[in-house]
Amino acid sequence: MRKISAGLFKAQCLKVMSEVKATGEPVTVTKRGKPVVKVVPAESDAEGIFGFLADKFDITGDIESPLIPARKWKITRE
Repeated sequence: MRKISAGLFKAQCLKVMSEVKATGEPVTVTKRGKPVVKVVPAESDAEGIFGFLADKFDITGDIESPLIPARKWKITRE
């Protein structure tokens, strides 16, 4: 595992992140020779929030009309 000082990481942050993404090899950032943080590649978000329920169920019937007809609503009778 590659180690890099905090000062050098600060100066080359974007370059280091690109290398980690490309190689998959983590980089440990040190401060005064002691490990502080580890930069690792992020897990890919294969499934996002949009469409994650696609093809999981079927919609049957009318989903827009109310279950109770409007003429039976209390507010419409007043």
